[in-house]
Amino acid sequence: MHRLYRKLCVEHPIEDVFAFFSRPENLERITPPELNFQILTPEPIEMKEGALIDYRIRISGLSWRWTTYIARYESPRCFVDVQLRGPYSFWHHTHTFTPLGRDATLIEDDVLYELPFGWVGVVAHRLWIHRQLQHIFDHRTAVLSQIFRPCHSSLPV
Repeated sequence: MHRLYRKLCVEHPIEDVFAFFSRPENLERITPPELNFQILTPEPIEMKEGALIDYRIRISGLSWRWTTYIARYESPRCFVDVQLRGPYSFWHHTHTFTPLGRDATLIEDDVLYELPFGWVGVVAHRLWIHRQLQHIFDHRTAVLSQIFRPCHSSLPV
């Protein structure tokens, strides 16, 4: 099992930040363009516990269909998406939002994942999957930092 953890503090109220993340169409905005991300589920999509969302992404030239199940949804504090179908044998992504005062929010992404194909998956993770996920979340942080102003270093995180 692998883990990817990221955090970002933004100077925006929690309600606004959560509202942005609660709209699946915004996932395309924060995903690197080379992944050719597209939502297949007809819009509008109501984010709630039990929601199913279908996507298509391109990873290293291969097109993958990805089905996400919203396993937990607690507005405006957190939601959890779990891959039911896609490139990973296990994917559990917890999105947590913590208010830091009235006008700042800590955004945390905690992803637990496992690759298929046994030792081949282990080698693939070492050679490129780990770097690719780092790139995806670096891109995400950069885009979110343009949409929401990052916190000054004086705020606790």
